Formats: sequence, structure tokens, C-alpha cells
Amino acid sequence: MFQFHKNLARRLFASLILVALVAANVLPALAQTRRTRRTPRLTRATRPVRNTSPAYYNVPAGQVVQVRMNEQISSETARIGDRFTTTTVIPIYVRGVEVIPAGSTITGRVTNVKRAQRKSKAGWIQVAFVSLQLPNGTTRAINGSLTALQNETATYDEEGQVTGRGSTKRNVVFIGGGAATGALIGAIAGGGKGAGIGAGIGAGLGVAGAYFSKGKEAVVKPGTEFGIILNQSVALPASTVR
Repeated sequence: MFQFHKNLARRLFASLILVALVAANVLPALAQTRRTRRTPRLTRATRPVRNTSPAYYNVPAGQVVQVRMNEQISSETARIGDRFTTTTVIPIYVRGVEVIPAGSTITGRVTNVKRAQRKSKAGWIQVAFVSLQLPNGTTRAINGSLTALQNETATYDEEGQVTGRGSTKRNVVFIGGGAATGALIGAIAGGGKGAGIGAGIGAGLGVAGAYFSKGKEAVVKPGTEFGIILNQSVALPASTVR
């Protein structure tokens, strides 16, 4: 009887050892199978690339941007190459999308200047506009010229967009005037260095002709509003300012 129980114990012990060996081999294999069935993690190399490039809108040549002067320039002290800044007053839209918000900065540069001659001719300043910075920091080089905002040199559509007319609008300067008017805007006759002020002066200047003969310096004060006409188109993204 004792021998029977002894043999039974040996058989049970051997069975337990066999079960342990099988478990030791099968369980890791199952775990490995489960791991391989999991969806692999996406890395930077395997993640799908999303197209986040913004859409661009073309502001056409001939577009007029209404701006306000930020600092003072004068024909008495200005030098060729001097820079100044202006701030846009009215936003510009392309196909209903705002691309130049009000509050954008346009930088100008003095390209020619003529000091007033006592009791003779008024001083004048010729300028160009070279860069645009949007409130979100986007900056673009531009090619812009000074223009008046009177009806004779600009038109307004139903959305308030301003567009210049003709070619003489690209050849205008700040002209010295009376103390109450600050700087007047007029065309240069024939263009070129040393050219005189011609007859193509924008509408609404009143008795400006009388000022031209009094030797006034052209002084453009902060807050003076005028137009900038784009000579070339510029591509801009939709404004992100809200």
C-alpha cells in the first residue's frame, strides 16, 4: 500500500513538472503573438503629412491702399534713402477674403527731395513704398507709389475697395503748402530729377496753386492720410487677425 501511494505521488509530481514546462513554452509564445497583433505606433517617419500651406490671394497692381502717416518728414531735412512708416486705415479684400487688415505697416523711402526756394518755388518730396508688414508679422516686399485719394485719381467700388486710374498717378509727390494743409499732393511734370510741378494736380486742392509760389517746404505730419498705389501685384495669405 505504501508503495502504491509512493508511485502515485511520483506520477503527480511528474505531471506537475510537465504542465510547468508546457506553460513556460506556450505563454511567452502567446504573449509574443498578441504583441505582434497590436497596431504599431506612428512615428514622425510614418505619420501622414498634412498639407498646412495657407492659401494665397493676389492683390492686383493698381490697388490703392489708404494709409496714415506715422512720423513727420520735411523737404527741409529729408535725405534720399530716409525711411518712414505708415499705417493702413481701411482693410483690403480679395474675393471677399481680408488680406491686408487695417493696422498693417507700410514702409516708405524718400527717393528724391527738393528744398523750397525763398519767394519762388515750394519744396517737394518724392517717395516710394517698399515693404508691407501685416499685424501677424508676415512681411512682403512691395512696389508702391504715392497717390491722392480724390475722385479724380481713384475710384471706390461697393465694398469700399479703392483703385487708381491712369498712369500719371504713379508720378506724384508731396508738395509744400500752407500750415493748415500740411503737405499737398501733386504730379511732377515730365518726371525726372529737378522736374517742376505740373498742371496735373489732384482735384480738391483748392488754392494750392497759390501756395506753390510762396516757397513753402513740404512737411508731412503724423496723421496725414493719403493713398499708396501698387505698381506690381503681391500674393498674401488670408488675414488671421480677428
